[in-house]
Amino acid sequence: MWINIDKMSDRPLMRQLYEQIKDLILDGQLAPAEKLPSTRQLAADLGISRSTVLEAYNQLIAEGYLIGNHGSGTVVASGIAVFSSLPETAVKKRGATATAAEAPATTVIDFQSGVIDASQFPRSEWKKACQRSLDQLSEAAFRYHPSAGVLSLRQTIADYLRRARGLACSPDQIMIVSGSTQGLALIAALFQDQQQAVLIEDPTHPGLRQIIERAKLNLIGIPVDDQGLITDLLAPHPAPAFIYTTPSHQYPLGGILPIQRRQKLIQYAITNDTYLLEDDYDSEFRFEGQPISSLYELNPDRVIYLGTFSKILTPAIRLGYLILPDQLIAPYLELKKYSDVHTEALTQYALAEFIESGGLEKHIWKMKKIYAKKRQHLIAELSRCYPDAFEIKGHAAGLHMVVHFNGVVFDAPLINCINSRQVRVYPINNYVFGNPAPYNSDILLGYAHLTFAGITTGITRLCTALRQAES
Repeated sequence: MWINIDKMSDRPLMRQLYEQIKDLILDGQLAPAEKLPSTRQLAADLGISRSTVLEAYNQLIAEGYLIGNHGSGTVVASGIAVFSSLPETAVKKRGATATAAEAPATTVIDFQSGVIDASQFPRSEWKKACQRSLDQLSEAAFRYHPSAGVLSLRQTIADYLRRARGLACSPDQIMIVSGSTQGLALIAALFQDQQQAVLIEDPTHPGLRQIIERAKLNLIGIPVDDQGLITDLLAPHPAPAFIYTTPSHQYPLGGILPIQRRQKLIQYAITNDTYLLEDDYDSEFRFEGQPISSLYELNPDRVIYLGTFSKILTPAIRLGYLILPDQLIAPYLELKKYSDVHTEALTQYALAEFIESGGLEKHIWKMKKIYAKKRQHLIAELSRCYPDAFEIKGHAAGLHMVVHFNGVVFDAPLINCINSRQVRVYPINNYVFGNPAPYNSDILLGYAHLTFAGITTGITRLCTALRQAES
């Protein structure tokens, strides 16, 4: 069998082997009743473990592609329809593998924002933290937990925020949620019976709007500029349920809310008896100067602080947290209890151990350097391909940047042209709630998950499409 195993790929070896054998069967290159090599022989030929081959064979047997006959080997099952022309993405070109330095021409370079570099996840340290936490757990840890979350994690987060953000709060105010999405949904549900509007930054993430709208709350967009939310525009909107804001790094434009506007925002909340929901989604990744102070510090009674580990560690663990004013804790806990009882607990114990061991801050420091280099590389490639014709917006922070291209309008025909060159970019107009006109020439480029070679390829394709549109 002509099988290529890429040991440098982030895809599991078992999955690679399983998919290639399945494709050989569906493509007719392995015929019914044809005998496959023994697991020992194939493992030796491919230079992988026998258990990996055995796992792939067993999966194919379970799905009906193979038949395992004890003593006589494994053969291809009969009755499987052969597809003479599988989709191009499914058919592996035998003997043709891409190098890490260059992406195939058909590979899509996707500049999606908010996607981490998963290849850098600290597997070994996380595994040790999981093992240590399991070894220390009592029987009670395997039963139901308080809706607020595991106390050891809440205490650890409070200590971490004091060190990293200068933010003082009690562990009793910290509520563990299954990521920032659930946190926002719970806050929206907390206010849904009040028939009030919610003020949001405009532009902002479309998913945020959908979460709040699902709670039957009316959305009102407040424009932002290069300094974040324009607080002078709040006056005509009295008594909202809450105001959603990203003051440390406005999403998506990247502005930082100055102290003057922060104070106006706090005063507005006090005057109108409302709350400010501060989403501090990527404050750890600031590449110039120190981290920005939180809005929460100015008035803990009026600010609901939302944090997540999805951007700084991995979205796979689905953990985030809220810091609530005392008066919201009781109604929130009742809502959380009847939502999902409590967030999955074993991962909470492991995360507490990981943070206490210094693993989280070590990982953040490492990723901050990697992301800063990728950001610099992206700017360098833009300068090489499209010199003196673009402007970087926002501050040097986070996992994406907003780029303004002079004289370019990212309308549907241009986006289709860019897509045809196997590259994906995201016009800021996609994030606008009200008037899109000021952002016609702006796109969002997420870079954290891309390799340096991928960034080079993607920017080259993008600028080629822009030049083509100019001609």
